[in-house]
Amino acid sequence: MVRSLLIRGMIAGFLASLLAFGFAKVVGEPQVDRAIAFEMQMEQAKSGAHEHDAAPELVSREVQSGIGLFIGVGVFGTAVGGLFALVFAFVYGRIGALYARATSMLMALFGFIAFVLVPFLKYPPNPPAVGDPGTIGSRTALFFTMIGLSLAALAIALFVARKLAARFGTWNATLSASAVFLGLVLLAQWLLPEVNEIPDQFSAVLLWRFRMASFGIQAVLWTGLGVLFGSLVERLLEERHSAYRIS
Repeated sequence: MVRSLLIRGMIAGFLASLLAFGFAKVVGEPQVDRAIAFEMQMEQAKSGAHEHDAAPELVSREVQSGIGLFIGVGVFGTAVGGLFALVFAFVYGRIGALYARATSMLMALFGFIAFVLVPFLKYPPNPPAVGDPGTIGSRTALFFTMIGLSLAALAIALFVARKLAARFGTWNATLSASAVFLGLVLLAQWLLPEVNEIPDQFSAVLLWRFRMASFGIQAVLWTGLGVLFGSLVERLLEERHSAYRIS
């Protein structure tokens, strides 16, 4: 059963990544091109020359924005889909009397909040030309720390909701768990240091568009994953339940 769910999760993740790739290609890549153009202008200004010899590219921009982007998004989406399926196998039937599609969509919502929304609010992605290369290690560590704390807060909130549901009802338990999650996330974001390495000359409009494009790519991926996985596993689980009833 787990193997069947895992395969469907990876398929759903790959299909969702195709949607995310299309969004990234149409909405995200133009912002990256503009950011690269700004970076080149800044390098020219620092060198004091109107023309300079650019370092040879190991991978061309055309490859990066085409097959490179496709492979990167595809591998990421497939991996996320596989992990999504494993978590689904564990939680299905344990979070109330929800059907497969509803469980899948709820998991996608929780995953998007924990993996994307919360880290985005503290450490939003930056385009090329933004950020000190010397701090990339510390910035990456802080970003993944925020993801870990977000997941921990979500796990604690779900535990609180399950404990309170029987005594106070689902609605009150949900409100209490939401307050716990929000409080823990706000505490984590307050304790972690700020990172602000945006050049003064960088376009605020371009920065906003790049971040919204990055946010949109993740939204498309997680929404597609929730819908597609729910559709793929619904018939499988219904057939399994029907077999149990017949036997």
